Amino acid sequence: MSYNTILIAKKAAIATVTINRPNKLNALNKETIKELHDGIKDLAEDSGIKAIIITGSGEKAFVAGADISEFADFSVKEGKKLAAKGQEILFDFIENLSTPVIAAVNGFALGGGLELAMACHFRIVSDNAKMGLPEVSLGVIPGYGGTQRLPQLIGKGRAMELIMTAGMISAEEAKSYGLVNHITTQEELLPLCNKIAYKICGNSSVAISYAIKSINAGFKNTVNGYEQEIKAFGACFGTDDFTEGTTAFLEKRKAEFPGS
Repeated sequence: MSYNTILIAKKAAIATVTINRPNKLNALNKETIKELHDGIKDLAEDSGIKAIIITGSGEKAFVAGADISEFADFSVKEGKKLAAKGQEILFDFIENLSTPVIAAVNGFALGGGLELAMACHFRIVSDNAKMGLPEVSLGVIPGYGGTQRLPQLIGKGRAMELIMTAGMISAEEAKSYGLVNHITTQEELLPLCNKIAYKICGNSSVAISYAIKSINAGFKNTVNGYEQEIKAFGACFGTDDFTEGTTAFLEKRKAEFPGS
């Protein structure tokens, strides 16, 4: 499948999705959101892909926000629909994907860009990265999960301050807050992401999918995370990956999971 706003490259069991709107600092519009959904959905259905990396083209921005020109004249009804559909087809979709998704933040991640990075399972950033949710400076609030995921990641007080001031934080501040896992140079950003992705690919993809589901359950008020963990833990015992993993351990050899 060909796309207008994203690029997809596959190497071994890892796929890299690049948002490719450099003249717009990779801002998210409806077309990009749909293409990200379609591309990532196809990758998730590819049994040969065990990890996905999302990044932005160029050296300035991961995603510098949403394309404001697209919704500046929206009504209340249209605004609500925009947020609901975006969350459904991309942000919630990525968060709950059974394939691990790593955000490689290579510059500005603002508004919808930070919301996209937060929807990924974890974040690795270049040392020039700047992150923030500036929506209140436009008379609106984050609409793609930012008011929910940011407090989960950095705490309520810090999230309140960052959202209400419409400010930006540096890569170092983001790491100290627990928003990102690692900081590296632009040149080493994708190599580091790939290094971590390769480690992930060596483990049971079935167990990882259960782990993602169980971890996410702990952040949902309507779900008992401990019960979800117990259910998923038990389900692992019925998988071929469990048989291979435990047999390899007892035989003192490295496990050979499908695709690892």
